[in-house]
Order: sequence, then C-alpha cells, then structure tokens
Amino acid sequence: MEAQKFLRPGDRVGVAVSGGADSVALLLLLLELRERLGIVLSTLHFNHKLRGKASDADEKFVAKLAAKHGLEFHSASADIAKKAKKERANLEDTARRARYDYFRSLVDSGVCTRIAVAHTVDDQAETVLAHILRGTGLAGLSGIHPVASPVFRPLLTIRRLELRAYLRRKKQSWREDATNRDTRRLRARIRKKLLPLLEKRFQAAIVEHLATLANLAREDEAFFEAVLKERMATAVQHCDGTVRIALADLCVTETRTEDTEHAESTEERDSTAAMSKRIVRDIAESIKARAGQLTARHVQSVLELALRGQNGSSLSLPGCIEVRKERDTLVFRRANSRSRSNENSAGASVSNCNFEYNIDLTRGTQDVQVPELGSVFRLSIIDWPSQRAETNKGEMVLDRERLRSPLVLRNWRPGDRFRASGHQNAHKLKRLLNEKRISRWERDGWPVLTSGGVLVWARGFPVAGDFAANEGTRTGILIAEEKI
Repeated sequence: MEAQKFLRPGDRVGVAVSGGADSVALLLLLLELRERLGIVLSTLHFNHKLRGKASDADEKFVAKLAAKHGLEFHSASADIAKKAKKERANLEDTARRARYDYFRSLVDSGVCTRIAVAHTVDDQAETVLAHILRGTGLAGLSGIHPVASPVFRPLLTIRRLELRAYLRRKKQSWREDATNRDTRRLRARIRKKLLPLLEKRFQAAIVEHLATLANLAREDEAFFEAVLKERMATAVQHCDGTVRIALADLCVTETRTEDTEHAESTEERDSTAAMSKRIVRDIAESIKARAGQLTARHVQSVLELALRGQNGSSLSLPGCIEVRKERDTLVFRRANSRSRSNENSAGASVSNCNFEYNIDLTRGTQDVQVPELGSVFRLSIIDWPSQRAETNKGEMVLDRERLRSPLVLRNWRPGDRFRASGHQNAHKLKRLLNEKRISRWERDGWPVLTSGGVLVWARGFPVAGDFAANEGTRTGILIAEEKI
C-alpha cells in the first residue's frame, strides 16, 4: 500500500466485506494497520439476494464482525436475479455493477473516501484466463486494475491460501459461498479445474506468471491510452450528442497505387490499424447510451463502413450506438426512438422527431419551447424603421404585415420548398440542406416556420424572399433559437 500510494492519513476507508475468507482477511489486516496508516475504517456489505437465506446469513455475519471491532456497518441489497432478467444482462455483470454503484454512492455521500476490495493474485490469474478464453486484446490482458478510483485492491499480490492460513492463525471464521464451487460457471471451472491442471502439468508458477502478464499489459495499455488521448484531442469533434471524425484522421483512406515501391510496410499497416481500432472503441465508449461491449468484429465492421461503405450507409453497435458514413466523415451518435430517422419507399428521409406549434403574434413577442429539439425559439416583434440600423441580422427579419394565419413552427417534411432571400427560384429544402452538407441525422426535426401553409423561414437560412423585411416594412419579426 505504501509503494502504490493507495492511501493518505485521514482517509475514511470502507472495506467491502462479502463474508468470504479474502474479504474478512482484508478487514483484519487493515485493522492491524490502521493506526500506522492513520485511517478510519468502516465495513460495507452488498446483499445480492441470490442465495436466499444464505445471502441474509452472510449479511448478518458481516454486521456482527463489524460490531465486534467497533466499526460502522453500511449495507444495501437488491434482487439481482430479477434485475438481470429485466435488463437481459449477464447475472455476474449485473451483480458487479450494482455492488460498485452502491460503493460509489457511499463515496459520493461522504461516508467514505476510498473503498478497499479483496481481489487476490488468484482472482487476477482467473480473470486473465477468462478473458483469453473468451477472446481479448491488450486491455483484457490487463485484468483487474490495482486502482479504479475510488476503489483500491491491496491484495493483488497475495495468494488465497496465504489469507486462509492467516485467518486460521487468528482463529477467525468466514463464510463459504456454495456458488464458487458450481463448475457450470466459467470462473468456477477455471478455479477448480483449469488452473490446478496448469499448475500440476505445465507450470507451477502459472498464477504468478499470469499476474505478471497483466501488469505488463497494463503498463503498455497506459502508454497507448496516452497516445490515443493526444490523437483524439485534435481528430474528434463533439457536437449536439454526435461525434464526428474524418476518415483521414481515422487512417482508413486507401491511397495505394500499383507502385509497391512506396507501399506501406506490414508493420506500418498494423500500427495504423491498431490506432484506428482504438479510436473506434474510445468513441463508442464515450457515447454509448447503455451497457454493451464492442467485439473485434464490431470494430472491423465500422472500419469496413469507413473504407468501403457508400455515402449515407450506417450500422448499429452495442450500447445503442449508430454509425453513419457522411462523405469523408464517420458520424457516431446515440440511437433513440425519439430522434431516429428512416426512409420511405421513395428513399426520402422521414423524420420521427415530429412537432408542430401554433403561434399567436397578437399577444406580442413569443417564446416557443420545443422539447423535441431541446431548444426555445424567440419570435421578437420589433419596430423596423427605428431598429433597422441596430439589427445586423436583416436577413433573419420577417415583415409582420405579410404573414398570414395560421403561423406554425414545425419540423421540416419531405416536399417542403423554400426560396431564401437573395435567391431567384424556390428549391426543395432537402436539396438546400444537402448543399449545406447537413447530414440526415442533423436534419432530423430541422425547424421551419410556415405562414398560411407557405414556408417563410428555416433554420440556417435567410428568411423567404417574399416575406423578408424591406424599405416599406413597419413591424418586423426577428427569429432566434437558444438551447434550453
């Protein structure tokens, strides 16, 4: 703990105790060291309700242990089986997320400043092997991290057998979880069958070697993450819930010729592919709306879309993410039922972000909130002759007298036509949006204003020529949009 600088004097440390041998040993070890470390201890327990009365007995055991040593006891519970079924998620993953969410809530509320968890070197070896068997990259080989703020794991170099021997010397009992012996579970099979076989038949120090592999992988991963962070700072654009990256910055543009003299070497191609894959994973992780893990196949699909996909083509990723190719750019966004667009049989974009608000200017200046866009539109009535010189947005001012009822603020629709000030002819708004390089995603719910059914204003364009304020205008309508 001193070498890793896990703690500082004065820290309030919550020790996560399940009742099993490892966590009970951690609590006793920290009790021995608390004066030397200058820390204040409390005991934490999360009841997953997975083993009925046995789970409740675990909680009572930990509560009694905390009371014996005069420690505060904090506990919570949840029906993890029900939660996992509802979320259609893996039971172990659901349990882990619920448990750590509870621990972090204690830190957020000020009960603790740090959380101590009792993972051992055996847990590390099992985790690395499990990741290898499922298929993994460098991040998976990193295994369990010693620190994942506010959690720290001081036992990652200690064997389970050592901890049990310590407890026996202390004459301290512990609880056994029967599910740890259920070899229908992958982790239990690794623990009970695979690791003992590897130790006996192949390498007696396999646990330590796997832990060393995790440490080396973690060091390399930290280096690559630093390089990635520097690259992402200049290559990625965040805007209104979307993430954009140019194909050139993703390093997937094909510029090879028949002249192989200047072709990239295998090493150069591999390093480029490694960075491209990391960029895709990092963007997906930053934007995903719910739990979901990208596999190597998912990442490769994104790169194939970037390299060979047609303009406007898209794909879906785990975590409720959509990726679309827009000319020389990839656009990532969270998918949701409110603002997802599709195409009708004619191939026209159809918005699912529909809204329509009637406006009554007889009541004066109007603020129209549009929750569908997260915006408020202000239609200000101004005296045009007196304020014209002060208004540098003349192209955004409508002539009040030319407007007719009903006046409606709504989303654009296929077939809308518009003649902006300064243009001789009317054009389909879809064409004008394409010319401005507004993607299909960005135009979903694009706001327009109609007067008597005629389109007089659209976001990002001057007002319609036939309705624009001019020399004879007395009263103007100035349109402005602000985010809520």
